[in-house]
Amino acid sequence: MFVRLVMPELADASVLPLLLARALRAFADGYMALLLPAYLLAIGLGAWEVGILSTVTMVGSAFATLAIGAWGHRFAGRRLLRAAALLMLATGLAFAGLTSFWPLLIVAFVGTLNPSSGDVSVFLPLEHARLAAAASGAARTALFARYSVLGALCAAFGALAAALPDGMVRATGMARLDALRLMFLAYGVVGIIVFWLYRRLPTGPAAGQQQAAAALGPSRGVVIRLAALFSVDAFAGGLVVNALLSLWLLQRFGLALGEAGAFFFWAGLLSAGSQLAAPRVAARIGLLNTMVFTHIPANLCLIAAALAPTLPSALVLLFLRSALSQMDVPTRNAYVMAVVTPEERTAAASFTAVPRSLAGALSPALSGALLAAGWISLPLVACGLLKIAYDVSLWRAMRRRPLVEQ
Repeated sequence: MFVRLVMPELADASVLPLLLARALRAFADGYMALLLPAYLLAIGLGAWEVGILSTVTMVGSAFATLAIGAWGHRFAGRRLLRAAALLMLATGLAFAGLTSFWPLLIVAFVGTLNPSSGDVSVFLPLEHARLAAAASGAARTALFARYSVLGALCAAFGALAAALPDGMVRATGMARLDALRLMFLAYGVVGIIVFWLYRRLPTGPAAGQQQAAAALGPSRGVVIRLAALFSVDAFAGGLVVNALLSLWLLQRFGLALGEAGAFFFWAGLLSAGSQLAAPRVAARIGLLNTMVFTHIPANLCLIAAALAPTLPSALVLLFLRSALSQMDVPTRNAYVMAVVTPEERTAAASFTAVPRSLAGALSPALSGALLAAGWISLPLVACGLLKIAYDVSLWRAMRRRPLVEQ
């Protein structure tokens, strides 16, 4: 399955290094997201400082991504990707060697660590632009599906790798802090490998198709509209991130942690499968219709699950939601690339991704407060209703918008 995902037979072979780099970065992000809080606590920082560092990491990534969108067109994309890979190396080395809060705060802001489940970083707009230039039409959607599924699967395996430090402690007797530091060094090693992969990219425009990158121009209006709509979707999604959904299952039905882990494993497989199916669906009904008409049933399932009287019925509805809810991920990425001019793609990927990240970072605290106040199912219902409102608004706003490139 992995070989089929990374072999881009529908696109130019020059994107293969991008797919492999995405897989490696997702694997590293998968274990870093879990080990970062443990490491910071182990070096003597408190829970408040851990929260500040995590937030600054996300804000720094968002600002870096915005900078790429605003000024990245002045530099070669291949050079920027290699610079980001070196920054990844430096981030791993710095976190492994520093123990004071303020130096770590600076590294968190300028570095590449990603404590969230999504990929909001300097890598994303640059890679999206090259992927978009390597294919068109249905082939482009399939390529973005591979990109998204690789990220999801490798991040899941990366999360499993978070158990390695404790395994090293048991096997060798080394101090747990040293084992955690080794994982940050491994993160830096991934940066070296990613740098080598980026060196294998063509020196000219991807696939000979990509025009010189530029700041937003003719497509500025549609990008701003999409960014605003995507922010609503991300804010709603933040109400039911996995940690909070797990807490809901525990509070509502008394689900054990092991059972919750099994649920999220199978839900993750269904989500990955839905992303693989997205290109075929989009080829029949179009990118926008795939985004909207698979998303609405998924959100109706979420609302129904919130009101379900028994655990089996709730799990069935949540599984149905997982099988539908992620079809919009590759189609959304492909759609953004298709409604802007080729030279604006890097900027468009940046300016639509960053607001999603910032909006999604706001809502988990609200959801946690609702759960603590006893409104156990309200976050799920609110999420479903907001997402349906987003779907309807997106379809009404964009249904007559012609694609720049089919």
